[in-house]
Amino acid sequence: MKIKNEDELDDYIICNRCLTLHKKIKIEYNSTAYCMECNNILYSNDYKFINEGLSLSITGLIFFIVANFFPLIKIEILGHSQFITITKTILSLFNSGFYIVGMLLAFLIFIFPLMIFIINILLFTLLKLNRGEIITKDLLILLAHIKPWSMSEIFLISILVSLVKLISYASIDIGISFWALIVFVLIDLYITKRVKISQLWDIREVIYANRR
Repeated sequence: MKIKNEDELDDYIICNRCLTLHKKIKIEYNSTAYCMECNNILYSNDYKFINEGLSLSITGLIFFIVANFFPLIKIEILGHSQFITITKTILSLFNSGFYIVGMLLAFLIFIFPLMIFIINILLFTLLKLNRGEIITKDLLILLAHIKPWSMSEIFLISILVSLVKLISYASIDIGISFWALIVFVLIDLYITKRVKISQLWDIREVIYANRR
């Protein structure tokens, strides 16, 4: 197969399993294109995929709000108790003068995860409505840049390690925010594994190609 110029590359796709080159064709809604050699999924125009991503993103955003604004844990030492929330932890770092650490924590566990779920909701909504061809392109580019910087799962692991160390020194009560954080991280990990940015690009191209 001979390709004359770089512009023609947009009309082809490589199978990520066997590396076979295929020419892209328009497919119907709710259908999937498979590799001719290994039967691996190349791209799809699956509204079920879009609906699943939208519902999970909305659910994840709800649990994210609960995880950040409700009590995470209650620690009681020598009769003194204190509720800890994620936002309170970030603010306490700023109040203590740890501005750089507070800024990093704010972006890595609050701002970036929030942006990712909001972008996902906007993106899946626009794809579902077959609207916003330019906006979805910008959203996908932004998503690709900030997605690696979301570290909610690392924050959850650090909380678990801290609880293990504190459990012998203090009385600890788990708040609703802790369980919401676990659910949010699980949803985040599932979406990250289930929804690939490359697949979103393919779905976007198919949807708007059928629209033209």
